[in-house]
Amino acid sequence: MIFPEENKNIKSNELIEKIYENNTILAIIIRTNFKKEGIHFFTPEDFSQQLGYMNRPIGYKISPHIHNKVQRTINYTQEVLFIKSGLVRVDFYKLDRSFFKSRVLESGDVILLSAGGHGFEMLEESEILEVKQGPFSGNIDKTRF
Repeated sequence: MIFPEENKNIKSNELIEKIYENNTILAIIIRTNFKKEGIHFFTPEDFSQQLGYMNRPIGYKISPHIHNKVQRTINYTQEVLFIKSGLVRVDFYKLDRSFFKSRVLESGDVILLSAGGHGFEMLEESEILEVKQGPFSGNIDKTRF
């Protein structure tokens, strides 16, 4: 695939970058160098996948707890990728499936893919951890283009 020169292998200098198409968040990228005291959530409250960050001092305690059974409605799969090692180009596509832009992720970066389309090219041998909603729905879960 040929990309417009301004979108080719772009690595953003922002530590938190939200990729928008109009008013829709397609993705949120958190760079490995992000650091902040306390707790910070990157996602809006209505996202079906919540992504947060915690930086707590030694001795800080989180009370033991259990998560209650709560009925939720999930319309689209959102996924979080942790780049364990390597270099990965993410290609973003608009809701109409046309190419939008690219970003390059490196070891330690995290991305939440929340809307639109996406594809990947490994620019180096890469290890990625993926977290998404389940249960897996097989072929009805995604449309390839």
